[in-house]
Amino acid sequence: MKNILITGGAGFIGSNLALKLIEKGHTITILDNLSPQIHGENPEKTSPLYQSIKDKVTFINGTVTSRTDWVKALTEQQVIVHLAAETGTGQSMYCIEKYTEVNIQGTSIMLDILANSDHSVEKIVIASSRSIYGEGKYKHPELGIVYPKHRRESDMLAGDFEVKCADNVVLELLATDEESKIHPSSVYGITKQNQEQMIMTVCPTIGIAPVAFRYQNVYGPGQSLSNPYTGILSIFSTQIRNNNGIKIFEDGKETRDFVYIDDVIDATILGIEKEEGNYHVFNVGTGVPTDVLTVANTLINAYKVEVPITVTGQFRLGDIRHNFADMTKIKKLLGFTPKVFFEEGIKNFTNWVLQQEIQQDKLGESLEEMKKKGLLK
Repeated sequence: MKNILITGGAGFIGSNLALKLIEKGHTITILDNLSPQIHGENPEKTSPLYQSIKDKVTFINGTVTSRTDWVKALTEQQVIVHLAAETGTGQSMYCIEKYTEVNIQGTSIMLDILANSDHSVEKIVIASSRSIYGEGKYKHPELGIVYPKHRRESDMLAGDFEVKCADNVVLELLATDEESKIHPSSVYGITKQNQEQMIMTVCPTIGIAPVAFRYQNVYGPGQSLSNPYTGILSIFSTQIRNNNGIKIFEDGKETRDFVYIDDVIDATILGIEKEEGNYHVFNVGTGVPTDVLTVANTLINAYKVEVPITVTGQFRLGDIRHNFADMTKIKKLLGFTPKVFFEEGIKNFTNWVLQQEIQQDKLGESLEEMKKKGLLK
């Protein structure tokens, strides 16, 4: 059994991971700043995620940008699961200093301490992201495998959202494997790439085994229903339950790989406990793309609330068109295959949502903010 530090451990993934690791007999310390954007204005009293773990772990209310907090949290730890990060593609494009400070500087402080002091850390698991792939992997009918650049703003303003090469040939979408080109299209993606590369580069030089998980779009019971900057399932759910219409970007055919929280936790624990994962990066998803229109209609049917869906043709700079994971490597090395696919996962998620208080729909405010910054077209 290990002493395990989870940064961001009061969050959606972190709290679920902590509870599962405690069940398995591990001793858990959590470093988390209880961000109001995720946990509300009075998190120590009202955050369900924090309440679920507060009496079961050693909790440090602190931040990864503080060397003092890191030194305190690292004492006697054998494994670090580094989840703490600012998340959200759109918000990252104008909160650049904040994302860089938390995601990159926070990680560098941890590594600097470990590289220059005595410690008991044996392994670091870093939460990377599918966002580092940018537009992902495609096939050109003549050129073969290609990794296209960002879509042209002029094309999207004309209502053409497909991913093309410079010759304007529409490309065939392929599953993105771990050897695919890394070329993020947002500040968030850049910071996750930097986090992953620092961990994978520095750790082997100081006797620590690194493991990186490139999570796809994680969802499930417990995720924040009030954060308008991340989590399309939560955002749509809050809109529907407020009887507000859903406005969908682009043409609604953009797709994501939605991976259920229990599967994410299982994959992460395999990375913690199995040496076969050491020094490797892994995709964590289902390998199945689902388009946004399907998500919206599935949620409306589940909540039995008729609200209008408007496909706006608007788009956010920094968003990608498609991405879904190639799961070959994680199955081969860690024996992981997802157990919960979209139909079952959505049922579990919506049943949980219906038991929660209806949250204020803040999406309009966040979109107005992006529009002012010139990022919503």
